[in-house]
Amino acid sequence: MSVRTTTVLSEKGRKLQSRRRMKQNIPLLLMLLPVLVFYIVFKYAPMGGLVIAFKDYNFADGIFGSPWVGWKNFELLFSGANTLNIIRNTFVLSVLRLICGFPAPIILAILLNEVQRNWYRRSLQTIMYMPHFFSWVIMGGIISTIFAQDGVINQLIMMLGGESVAFMYNPSTWIGVFLGSDIWKGMGYGSIIYLAALTSVDPTLYESAVLDGANKWKQIWHITLPSIRSTILTMFILATGNIMDVGFDQIYVLQNAAVNEVADVISTYVYRIGLQGAQYSLATAMGLFESLVGLVLVVFTNRVAKFFGENLW
Repeated sequence: MSVRTTTVLSEKGRKLQSRRRMKQNIPLLLMLLPVLVFYIVFKYAPMGGLVIAFKDYNFADGIFGSPWVGWKNFELLFSGANTLNIIRNTFVLSVLRLICGFPAPIILAILLNEVQRNWYRRSLQTIMYMPHFFSWVIMGGIISTIFAQDGVINQLIMMLGGESVAFMYNPSTWIGVFLGSDIWKGMGYGSIIYLAALTSVDPTLYESAVLDGANKWKQIWHITLPSIRSTILTMFILATGNIMDVGFDQIYVLQNAAVNEVADVISTYVYRIGLQGAQYSLATAMGLFESLVGLVLVVFTNRVAKFFGENLW
């Protein structure tokens, strides 16, 4: 048998194997189909609307019929008196949330992993996961009640001889409430992926460390954290992509006129000028700027992560 004949037969064998594998995976592909349709319809198709950022959009002419204005919307946007302050607020709050909130699920996962009694661990997990499933409207009401002038926190302060603090109306304390509420809501649910990663850590490593005299802190530092390093770096890269997206719901529910100097961010600005002010081109321009910044940060963080041997692509 010639080499050419052998090559043709091997290619036919690979094609048959590929078709057989495709037929075997038809149920899985059908299950994936709704997900693909969702992303195409609600994620990729709307990207065509970004052209509004370069047009003087109006309902009568539509997206493609509206007059082209080029970079005029961006020039108008960044020449505004409050634009730089809004971008600064968004960036500062996002960075603070990343610094304070990103380690919280990791720490919680490590602590839960150290709990020996299963019933106690499951009870703690249920309690920690619960805030994630409450909307920010409910969470905002709870937080506003707790930190109100006559709320639980201020009553405790006055019982200890102090004076009540306007937590929700002072910019510095409002930032603390914002960060604390974000950690409270997302910490439990965010720890799930780290708990899953911890299940892959070899228990014999801890046994060897105990024999070598390593205490619990050294076990966590030299075994636990290095074992889930790839998961941590991957989640960090994904988190940097949303660094300009503070989140509309939380800000909108918690903000008030007294703290607008630190609480007015891109999402609330887009809502105000887009839905309330009907300036759709300006709102789209700001949204496109936010997305581009997120893209640049993801690429940059991924390049940095390559130095640690981890990257997404």
